[in-house]
Amino acid sequence: MSEVLQIEAEDDRFARFRLMSWWDQPRLAAARVLVIGAGALGNEILKNLALLGIGQAVVCDLDQIEQSNLSRSVLFREGDRGRAKSVIAAERAREIYPGFNVVPWVGNVVYDLGLGLYRWADVIIAGLDNREARVAINRSAARAGKVWIDGAIERLDGVARVFDPACGPCYECTMSANDWKMLAARRSCALLSRGDLAQGKTPTTPTTASIIAGIQCQEGVKLLHGLETLVGKGFVFEGLSHQSYVVSYTRKDDCPSHDPLEGVASLGWRVQETTARQLLEHARHDLGPGTILEFHTDLLSGFDCPQCHAQADHFASLGRVTEGEGKCPRCGTLRAPRTYHTLVGNEPFLDETLGRLGVPAWDVVSARAGTSYRHYELSGDAPAVLGPLAVPDQQTQGRLMQVTMNPAKEPR
Repeated sequence: MSEVLQIEAEDDRFARFRLMSWWDQPRLAAARVLVIGAGALGNEILKNLALLGIGQAVVCDLDQIEQSNLSRSVLFREGDRGRAKSVIAAERAREIYPGFNVVPWVGNVVYDLGLGLYRWADVIIAGLDNREARVAINRSAARAGKVWIDGAIERLDGVARVFDPACGPCYECTMSANDWKMLAARRSCALLSRGDLAQGKTPTTPTTASIIAGIQCQEGVKLLHGLETLVGKGFVFEGLSHQSYVVSYTRKDDCPSHDPLEGVASLGWRVQETTARQLLEHARHDLGPGTILEFHTDLLSGFDCPQCHAQADHFASLGRVTEGEGKCPRCGTLRAPRTYHTLVGNEPFLDETLGRLGVPAWDVVSARAGTSYRHYELSGDAPAVLGPLAVPDQQTQGRLMQVTMNPAKEPR
């Protein structure tokens, strides 16, 4: 009997990890990781998570695989060009470790990724190449009350940082005036996205990506085990000299991105089926008449042309709309967008669904009456977003909560 146990121990995939007295493999197997970015860093992150035996992950990316990705991305192959990065990365990560339940998500993290996925995750690890996406992740992680681990690489250099907005400096605390200026350059005077703005290509190597992603994943493992991490700090690697050091960041008192949403209620509703009026009525039942809805991003309801005075409805997240779409089809003048982030109850489009208005799937919408708040997670979208990672009875549980909480007309 002892010989059988010895053979099983030797054949155990994670036996070497267990030689560390504090290592908890079941904890890693139960962990939920949100990976944002499936490029050079994202590939290395997923590879490491698979080797570590992480149980569940969602990998998010907007882009398709290009020829230049093949020299920097360990999970991509020649025949993958033109396919979605997140889809291929998920497939190859599962090949490394079949027990790794990883689901791809294709979309723009700035305006397509709902807050519910941040709340679902135990750890958020990001490998991105632009400030706008980092700011969006930072604010969502802060609202969800979650730690996130940022990675950045350029040439032979890189940095890995851990941000916990609840107790320390966040990403926005590290941004300089020049960073905000460069971020603003991505938008027109009307705050529309400059879709034709030339995007720089960051020079990187797979070796630096491997180093930074390794630090990120190691910080994730430490976080899951309750060990001390680089929270509020950054590990800086200088590839030319092979020097590395740790820097500490300072929390800014006037930074707005530190407060988590307290008391979020889960509603088994879907954004494509729930109208703004239905959610507003539900909120007023909870908080009383005069309650308003607040969204966590700016939304667009239409355009007004200052030249020919033409008006047009256009419902979307403001971040999704490009400068080209803002031009008047009649006279070519850049139109003024009609934006909002609150609904008071007299809007002419209250019977539009939240999805049509630009609210992403599985998002959280807040309601306010004076100084009282309620936050509603539209968790009916969770099964579609999570796919096989969805808890089997999650949808049922959400529907039961909906029945007991909502006296107003229910969505279909």
